[in-house]
Amino acid sequence: MSSIIKNDKKTIRAWTFYDWANSVFPLVITSAIFPNFYEYVTSHQGKEFVGKTIHAFGRDFQNHDIYAYVYAFALAIVVLIVPILSGIADYLGNKKRFLQFFCYLGSLSCMCLFFFKREHIELSFIPFITATIGFWGSLVYYNSYLPEIASTENQDKVSAKGFALGYFGSSLLLIICIVGISIPGIKYEEEIVNGVIVSTTGFFKVKYSFLLTGIWWLGFAQYTFARLPNTTVDKKGGGQVFTKGFKEIRNVFKDVMTRLELRRFLGSYFFYNMGVQTVMVMAVLFAREEIDWGTGEAAEKTKTSSLIISILLIQFLGIAGSFLFSWISKKSNSKTGLLIAIAFWVFICLFTYFIVHKPVHFYIVAASVGLVMGGIQALSRSTYSKFLPETEDHASYFSFYDVMEKLGMIIGTITFGLISQMTGMRNSVLALIVFFVIGFLLLLRVPATKKNK
Repeated sequence: MSSIIKNDKKTIRAWTFYDWANSVFPLVITSAIFPNFYEYVTSHQGKEFVGKTIHAFGRDFQNHDIYAYVYAFALAIVVLIVPILSGIADYLGNKKRFLQFFCYLGSLSCMCLFFFKREHIELSFIPFITATIGFWGSLVYYNSYLPEIASTENQDKVSAKGFALGYFGSSLLLIICIVGISIPGIKYEEEIVNGVIVSTTGFFKVKYSFLLTGIWWLGFAQYTFARLPNTTVDKKGGGQVFTKGFKEIRNVFKDVMTRLELRRFLGSYFFYNMGVQTVMVMAVLFAREEIDWGTGEAAEKTKTSSLIISILLIQFLGIAGSFLFSWISKKSNSKTGLLIAIAFWVFICLFTYFIVHKPVHFYIVAASVGLVMGGIQALSRSTYSKFLPETEDHASYFSFYDVMEKLGMIIGTITFGLISQMTGMRNSVLALIVFFVIGFLLLLRVPATKKNK
């Protein structure tokens, strides 16, 4: 039997606070600061623009294309290892220990991004890969607590509260980082470029944001770890614990295949989330490449500051969006809320492909994404939770959910990168539209049962 009392305010507060802690990774590292930093340092030597082609792993790549491929590789590792570990965690009843492991891996890796350099690009990608593994790996165990801490009727609200806290906390750190980056006259280090010592006071002190991100994630997660129960099921591993992990994942797959509503929902989620996650990863690089920001050093500074402001806009509107779609779900059902969200995503992609060429257009897109981003993520998590059978092996079920999510993200980012490489980045948006349309059509076939309301 579970040792967690459902709807306990202290437990829910501790659980949602991990969103506050770890949401700095997708904001600072994959959305706002690191993509700008990466694009700049991989196309400049000091302050001199040297082109966007970089040599890595034995061949030449455009910097934004290899970024997509490396991110997909990190997700592939998550797909391979997390199902095994989550099965073991459920069997041993110590999934909080696995949550802690991936949290520490991710947060410490964020700090190591401080040493990212163009000259050692392959080695520099290692902490980016391990930070990505840490973030997504920890979410498997974090999400699996939801059906244990909240009753079915409260899961939409609790899920939305977690995302809202995440948006607010990560936005606060981003503002702190922006203030730090904007302070003039601080000399952090010196670099030799063509035999001349150049003070690196511009983009290079951005690296301190990565240290802050890791410290924030690691530090605030301690509140969750101190108050969230560790053992929810009394199990003993013995000598078969590794094979038990495989068996539990296999059993989850068999069970999912016998449940019509769960199988259909996961099919829809696979496609529409493919679009959502690809947008989150590639949006900043798309904006830097496809929007006319002007030329020169002043335009570069305007570009970076504008993109970061737009990301903040997404964050704050995401808080409102999380509760908006929770309200829609309460008034109708989760399926209706998700259909509205997916339809809005299709509109965003069409607007981006045909209209977005100027900075003002991107601000409109950012505001639209903000309203729907948090809502679709929170509803997806809680809807899946409602469809689950009565079970004590929630980590295994959420690892299966995670595998579906990551496979979609891998296909999405690789597809985006390949289309961009062959025909240009703007045409990659067409693939996103296809993902959302397929997800919408498949979701229509998901029954809106009482458990889905």
